Amino acid sequence: MASIQDRGKGVERRWQARYRDPNGKQVSKAFTRKIDAERFLTVIESSKLGGGYVDPKAGQITFREYAEDWRVRQLWRESTDARIGSDLRVHLYPAIGDMALSAVRPTDFDVLVKSLADRLAPSTVEGVYRLAATVFKSAIRDRIITQTPCVDVKLPEKQRRDVVPLTVGQVVELAGLVPDRYRALILLGAGTGLRLSEAVGVTVDRVDFLRRIVTVDRQLVTPAKGDPRFGPVKRAASNRTFPLPNVVADSLAHHLQKYREGPDRLIFTNDQSQPIRRNSFSHVFRKAGDQIGIAKGDGFHELRHHYASLLISSGCSVTVVQRRLGHATAQETLDTYSHLWPDDDEKTTAAVDSLLGPALLVESSLNGAIESTTG
Repeated sequence: MASIQDRGKGVERRWQARYRDPNGKQVSKAFTRKIDAERFLTVIESSKLGGGYVDPKAGQITFREYAEDWRVRQLWRESTDARIGSDLRVHLYPAIGDMALSAVRPTDFDVLVKSLADRLAPSTVEGVYRLAATVFKSAIRDRIITQTPCVDVKLPEKQRRDVVPLTVGQVVELAGLVPDRYRALILLGAGTGLRLSEAVGVTVDRVDFLRRIVTVDRQLVTPAKGDPRFGPVKRAASNRTFPLPNVVADSLAHHLQKYREGPDRLIFTNDQSQPIRRNSFSHVFRKAGDQIGIAKGDGFHELRHHYASLLISSGCSVTVVQRRLGHATAQETLDTYSHLWPDDDEKTTAAVDSLLGPALLVESSLNGAIESTTG
């Protein structure tokens, strides 16, 4: 039963608001004015009846404490967990890590976003902000706090950069610049659009050389600590089986004849005949890419863009490109490659001319005939 008790006299007068939480535990809070205590109890009783009760003391847990507990509860791949942990430690904890969840305000994020925008790309700033917003949303769901401070925070505007695919000549040159044991890997990326983790994880049993088909249903996970292992693909849509171009199939067959299959029947291995780690191959790609002018920061994913451009220039539909790349939605494909599809200016004008033009000629002829008769 909620109650208010007078706990003092005169200027030192204090009003103690007492109530029991949904678990039956007695809770109290002191106020200097009776009306504030009454209002507090009204809000508490209302939240208990509506099922939205939040312990006023729960929000005193710090952002760091809650975020770490939240992070270990997530079902993430190891690489994702490492990235999230890094964003928390490097960008969020120094700014709000030691603040109580209930004490963080939208203005704190205004300051944080401005600070990050001075040194990071807009997309990175948005990613960090979205991460914080997700943590606060989870805290609301856990009834730690009642509202999130991640509201009406202006993020830096992202400058859209259209993908400029590598040319066929650049791909051929790149394949000739990397060490010979990686040549077929370059051609696989350019001829199938596989992600690097998918490409280095392709095994002999996933390639049907007779029917020229490749199946992608897993990727090679190469954590900073621990041995490489197979893991699930990025998303459900990334599970796919599709035709393997002859030039790629022949390249893979030649590669296997020369280097043999590696552990777990992997087609590609490093100089020590061990699974290829992402970081080590990125250095190989970068060294070759520098020689042909591939921009810094662009890696194996550029071969994926090249593959998409080949499909588009050959007249493939958005749906086909989406399925080949393993995109979750057609919108994701359009957001990335819409500028590569040829515009339909000539088609639209031709359609109008072929349909509306003749109709106007007929009308003009009829009007001319009528004018001649009436004249």
